[in-house]
Amino acid sequence: MTIKNFHEAGFDIIALTDDNTGTQVEIVPAHGALLHAFKVQREGKTINLIDSYSSLQDLEDNLRVSFKSVKLSPFACRIKDAAYQWEGSSYSIEKTIAPGNAIHGLLYDAKFTVAAQQASEQQASVTLTYSFKEEDTGYPFSYDCLATYTLHAGNELEISTKVINRSQTSIPVMDGWHPYFTTGTPVDELTLTFASKEIVEFDAKLIPTGRVLPFTEYVNGKKLAGVELDNSFVLDFSHAQPLASLHDSVKNIRIDFFPGNSYPILQIYTPPHRNSIAVENLSGAPNAFNNGLGLVTLAADESKAFDTRIKVTV
Repeated sequence: MTIKNFHEAGFDIIALTDDNTGTQVEIVPAHGALLHAFKVQREGKTINLIDSYSSLQDLEDNLRVSFKSVKLSPFACRIKDAAYQWEGSSYSIEKTIAPGNAIHGLLYDAKFTVAAQQASEQQASVTLTYSFKEEDTGYPFSYDCLATYTLHAGNELEISTKVINRSQTSIPVMDGWHPYFTTGTPVDELTLTFASKEIVEFDAKLIPTGRVLPFTEYVNGKKLAGVELDNSFVLDFSHAQPLASLHDSVKNIRIDFFPGNSYPILQIYTPPHRNSIAVENLSGAPNAFNNGLGLVTLAADESKAFDTRIKVTV
């Protein structure tokens, strides 16, 4: 395994490469610790399984529309009216995409820096870090976010996040990722499988109502032809891993997901173009700062780790 750095399409990229198979994972630290590529070899050709941004200009134009593959912290998805209460005080998130519309946290465009990297025969990893220091009046807390990408032999990518509270008080935290996957085959021809026990009920604005309803529709797999999803599902960890998978029977490519217990929510989103699909591991449901569904409380100096793995079979 090797690690290399290069500049391409306006991005400074760190690449983790399996020299035996040609598999390569590419990360862009300076733009939300972005997962830029997961490249595998198939029949002598390279396929990038991540639907990322074609250039820096593309990212600047579309980041706040798609939020593709960036770190979601200290909250993911939506906060109703961009407002919440914490320990008796009311807060209103300042960083919004429109008035009252706070989504996907405060680090999606943060400039992460490299804290550590190492490579061996069996794996290559890089740890990126960002120190948030009371940068939003609606989240007047300080914490460190460390994101580690580790490429293992066998086309397996481990993604872990560590959040450390640097405030003198307890803080609310929700963690997640927002990768869009593509095999080059239209989403309608893919089969999605995941072990859920419940679905989080949403209102018309995609805010949870507070109810979770029984839901097992995808346990045995379902083709995505004509299916539109932008939903949160409660995973059933009594099932054997992987708890989710995406299968392309045309190219015979399978992407399996192995979320840790720290990510009990699976968010699935099918964009209108239907050329890729977002499969998101989340520690809580949308609006967790208000409804408490999966909300993590970190005491002063306390830390919490979140982890998931993605394995590709070609």
